[in-house]
Amino acid sequence: MPKIASAQYDISFLETWENFAAKTRRWVKEAADNQADILLFPEYACMELASLFPKDVYSSLNGQLDALQTLLPDYLNLFKSLAAEHRVYIQAGTYPVKHDSGEFRNHAYFFTPQGDVDSQEKLTMTRFENEQWHISRGLDIKLFDTVFGKVAINICYDSEFPHYARQQAERGATLILVPSCTDTEAGYYRVRIGCQARALENQCYVVQASLVGNADWSEAVDVNCGAAAIYTPVDRGFPSNGILAIGEYNTAQWVYADLDLAAVDTVRQEGQVFNYRDWPKQFDCQ
Repeated sequence: MPKIASAQYDISFLETWENFAAKTRRWVKEAADNQADILLFPEYACMELASLFPKDVYSSLNGQLDALQTLLPDYLNLFKSLAAEHRVYIQAGTYPVKHDSGEFRNHAYFFTPQGDVDSQEKLTMTRFENEQWHISRGLDIKLFDTVFGKVAINICYDSEFPHYARQQAERGATLILVPSCTDTEAGYYRVRIGCQARALENQCYVVQASLVGNADWSEAVDVNCGAAAIYTPVDRGFPSNGILAIGEYNTAQWVYADLDLAAVDTVRQEGQVFNYRDWPKQFDCQ
């Protein structure tokens, strides 16, 4: 039964790589010391790295994206070493990565204790990402193997579209990670409602992480709000409201929960309702 830690991660003005690395080590160590097996950081948590560059860079939407590419190898190496050191799985804060085509895509990197790393790209972009930040969508829906079973990732807005999570659930995912970055209370609730809907439909765990705190210096992530939570099926053996754990709104903290992944298979076979099994029936109606 794995223990998950989901972050309400506060964005900071850090100025040096050493400050970022020290902050990241503190967060990871705290979760590992609390016996967490899987750590989830929020969407665009890496954008605090823009504060390592001069003002004309960190205040430029496009300039910061190019500058961040110089830090990506160090970012990956840091999380790779921390996952191995603490023997944990880590989904790091998402990172806008420049591809050979010149496009930027939002990657959620997943690190294993064995030193492996892969990533899920964001599949549907918000208006801000499309119209102002010019970050492109990915197309591949992935799963990640762990000793606890298959894990999937829906990056923020992706959680609001049932098709992605359904494909992941049908391919064997019993846990879906949702790193999120929302700048309004309504935005937070859109993602939260999406997470709970995906947990209901697929009778699985869905875990949300939230970026919190204000960064007036950043045009990209100037306002951030939300709460981390672990959502469940709404059925026997699970909380009646589908909320296993939830953090204090807008407070920097880890939110923990033990996940009984075997109970997902049980509820899909013996639940009061069969949301997962009955999914195809909706397409019979004209």
